[in-house]
Amino acid sequence: MTKIVDLQAYRTRTFEQKGFGPWQKRFSETFDLRTRLTDFSDRTLHYLAQPGELSSVAYYEFIMGVLDLGAAPKFHYLENRDQMRVVDIHLFLADQVRFEMMRRLEWIERFEAENFSLFELVRDFDRIAARCREKPPELAPSHPDYAIYTPLAAGDKEVFVRRLLQPALDTFKERL
Repeated sequence: MTKIVDLQAYRTRTFEQKGFGPWQKRFSETFDLRTRLTDFSDRTLHYLAQPGELSSVAYYEFIMGVLDLGAAPKFHYLENRDQMRVVDIHLFLADQVRFEMMRRLEWIERFEAENFSLFELVRDFDRIAARCREKPPELAPSHPDYAIYTPLAAGDKEVFVRRLLQPALDTFKERL
């Protein structure tokens, strides 16, 4: 008797393993195709929110696995087009991780990317990134600088929120 293979289920398991396999080892946590930023532990979120090479390698592991581009150490051997794609997605994901950190601090209330799984953020990067640009995160009314933030123009508001990323990292680290 022949064995019937569900190709969609096989592909799903393959993407989970390639994308999240290294992260499960690195963070000792379970991830799957439905994992959202809100599902991360504070420790994992803080690790990924840090600028620098360590977090970059973690992002490359995940992104290159999901896009089936190989292991992170092969990044420098990718074609320029693929390298740029990985870097663009990395920068986007890093911003979203930092926004999730700010949401947990109650500095922002919501942000567009929280509605998507990490897998979707990579696979549908162009569409989702465009949506996120249309609806940048807004400072929470409970934030002490909200009165300064409120009268600013839309572009200035986005810059204002981004300038809070380093203080957010420092404050979040104290919570750990």
